[in-house]
Amino acid sequence: MKRSLSKKIFDVVNAVFLGAVAIACLSVFIHVLALSLSENDAIVSNEVMLLPKGFNLESYRIILEDGRFWHAFGISIQRVILGIIVNMSIIILTAYPLSKTKQEFRFRNAYMIYFFITALFSGGIIAQFVLLNDLGLLNTVWSLVLPTAVPVFNIILMLNFYRHIPKEILESAEIDGASEIQKLIHIVIPLARPAIATVLLFTIVGHWNSWFDGLLFSTSIHSYPLQSYLQTVIIKMDFSQTGITDPDLIAMLSNISVKSAQIIIAMIPVLAVYPFVQRYFISGIVIGSVKE
Repeated sequence: MKRSLSKKIFDVVNAVFLGAVAIACLSVFIHVLALSLSENDAIVSNEVMLLPKGFNLESYRIILEDGRFWHAFGISIQRVILGIIVNMSIIILTAYPLSKTKQEFRFRNAYMIYFFITALFSGGIIAQFVLLNDLGLLNTVWSLVLPTAVPVFNIILMLNFYRHIPKEILESAEIDGASEIQKLIHIVIPLARPAIATVLLFTIVGHWNSWFDGLLFSTSIHSYPLQSYLQTVIIKMDFSQTGITDPDLIAMLSNISVKSAQIIIAMIPVLAVYPFVQRYFISGIVIGSVKE
């Protein structure tokens, strides 16, 4: 069909706008990368834009020798791994029965209302803190994983994708004697790879970028995940909890080039994940967001 003039204009404007947004986002990343590779004198004098001035790798050498940074990095890796196991298990197992009809699952609507209410309202930060304290989970990685163990948005995304799986496939498997668990493992999960990859990406990014809960549920900086460490030491420049009193070391960590290098390194794990899930992401988010 011949496209109308208005649609052609919309496509051009849309492409220009999204291209401008992409360039703006990319320019920020390139600027921070240039700062991490530049000398501090050039940075202070505002000579660094998109290309490094006085190219050097001293900032990255300093980070490689910083045990506190890598300790926080390891906590974040541990959090992401546990978060993936807990979140994905709950999402896959919860979304499957909720994707059934009311005739197949009698109390489906009651569960959906319950999950919807928990997505809108919570007990609050104080209640979470008291509960985690009573359970003895403060200053542990579980205090960062368990409060977000049931992500309702991702469950809804997954169950809507499940509904697009042809019922004839599941009925034929049932005729052959397959149980619900067998249908889930051998049919539903393989067919739901785009949705699983999409939800997996959301889970990784959510756990990796989260910093506020680390400040709330960790009373010691030695229990901080990476983003909480960066927020405290790099952004706020608060060294009171670190035990660092050496003026030379504080000056080194205050160096803009070192801070930029730490931010770049903190971005690498998430950036490394995108190429593996990109081909599934668009189809997963589009199909999973549509309700028949």
